[in-house]
Amino acid sequence: MTGGVPALEGRTILEKRRFAADRLDHVRRLLVHEPRGHADMYGCFVTEPEDGGADLGVVFFHNAGYSTACGHGTIALVTWALEAGVLAAAEPETQVVVDVPSGRLETVARVEGGSVRSVRFRNVPAYVAAEGLLAEGLRADVAFGGAFYASVASPLPVSPQNVPELIALGRAVKAGLEAQRSFVHPLEPELRDVYGVIFWERVDFGPPVRQRNLTVFADGEVDRSPCGSGTSARLALLERAGELPRGTELVHESVIGTEFRAQVVGDAEVAGRPAVVTEVEGSAWRTGAHEFALDPNDPLGEGFLLR
Repeated sequence: MTGGVPALEGRTILEKRRFAADRLDHVRRLLVHEPRGHADMYGCFVTEPEDGGADLGVVFFHNAGYSTACGHGTIALVTWALEAGVLAAAEPETQVVVDVPSGRLETVARVEGGSVRSVRFRNVPAYVAAEGLLAEGLRADVAFGGAFYASVASPLPVSPQNVPELIALGRAVKAGLEAQRSFVHPLEPELRDVYGVIFWERVDFGPPVRQRNLTVFADGEVDRSPCGSGTSARLALLERAGELPRGTELVHESVIGTEFRAQVVGDAEVAGRPAVVTEVEGSAWRTGAHEFALDPNDPLGEGFLLR
């Protein structure tokens, strides 16, 4: 969202996120709920960055509230900012720094003929939080990639016809894991809880390694992209398991066949935990400019959700 609402107050993006939740949640509901949105709608408030070291700030939102990270949202935001002229674009590459709730992201847009062809972002350090947990009779490994994701080898083919069953299973796995233990980032307690469940399947051992996934996040919401922050979490797990040699790409497919290309590009540490630095690249395409309105006589008000 780029206009029509008050500026988000706060010095940090996490403070702005709290302000949005406390003071502007009616706007989130208006945009995400039907009839303007739907149960899988995703959006963001574009904000000022935390300081002069970044170009943009952003607070992401979904059907249940506000996320701490979003790779596909970051790719879309940078694409919009450059193609709409909010930021100046230069060929062949333009660097854009974005402040998101989980931290500061360096991004590079590949620009051709005035259009953004792809955006890659270097994410905050990703690390493995827990391995070998059980939920709903399935093994779940939890990793942080800007948010906490549980990775589960999918018991069903990752395909559109199995989405309803995987949504129900994702909700149950998330609830089961959070009933067992808490998941909290050691440096920032506001980055917490299982945000998404990634059902993955192998396509090719590579190189490049190719996997397909369906990510169920928030309140049963399904990511149409391969999930950028979830891809970083997958990279941390693949690195730990020795299944992704350093320098080898992961081609991560979504349930609808879209792709991100990603790899581990360095080592890091998070409060004494071994972590990895990841880069994820994908493309976004503008579909239009939208103006939303709320008629004061509309009996549906801010809308509704059926799922």
